[in-house]
Amino acid sequence: MRFDVVTLFPDMIAEAIRHGVVGRAIERGVVKVALWNPRDYTEDRHRTVDDRPYGGGPGMVMKVAPLRLALQAARHAVPMGAKVIYLSPQGRLLNQAVIVRWSQEARVVLVAGRYEGLDERLVELEIDEEWSIGDYVLSGGELPALVVFDAVARLLPGVLGDAESTLRESHMSGLLDHPHYTRPPDVEGLRVPDILSSGNHAAIERWRRKQSLGRTWLRRPDLLANYSLDAEERQLLDEFKREFEIAERGTGAFR
Repeated sequence: MRFDVVTLFPDMIAEAIRHGVVGRAIERGVVKVALWNPRDYTEDRHRTVDDRPYGGGPGMVMKVAPLRLALQAARHAVPMGAKVIYLSPQGRLLNQAVIVRWSQEARVVLVAGRYEGLDERLVELEIDEEWSIGDYVLSGGELPALVVFDAVARLLPGVLGDAESTLRESHMSGLLDHPHYTRPPDVEGLRVPDILSSGNHAAIERWRRKQSLGRTWLRRPDLLANYSLDAEERQLLDEFKREFEIAERGTGAFR
């Protein structure tokens, strides 16, 4: 099995995979890992891979172009096809059933995000699946990538002598994040929502809160069951549901 990983910290992964289950799998030729750094696909002397978020706020967002070029290089490195997986707190919660499915693939491409995450347009254009290893905050996707390596490698023939236990998962209540965008404003017809360029900070915060509530309702309703909505949040979620239903009935993508 081959893993291709798009990461800003290839040395971090390269050192870690020398050890343990994954190290043994690589030594035995059962697993191969290839690393791709988006900084190698930048065009400016500072090798810039991030930019300020539209709408303001803390942190930076990873730009589309360098990550997309790195992803495309990874895709084309081997003729066989591959699923592209974004390791993200926005994704569905990873479980053993998914690990078993991935262990039956010949190749998987993993994307390790950093900062506030990827520009949402890259997710829409290039990502096949989005998965989280748990409801807690990490500094990036490199550690989740290593978790995936370990969990998958132990299922491959010739790596371990005995069957291993299933994944142990950790949970906590909370909401998923809102979408993030950075420059350029248009990527293949996918535009940044107008509200984020309006300069109306109160309206931006309201939109972000509504998207956060709506994403949680769509992707992790179990989290909402343990979350106490106040009156304003209930109103925002109702608005999101109405907008979602209208979009589902129409022809345009839900934004």
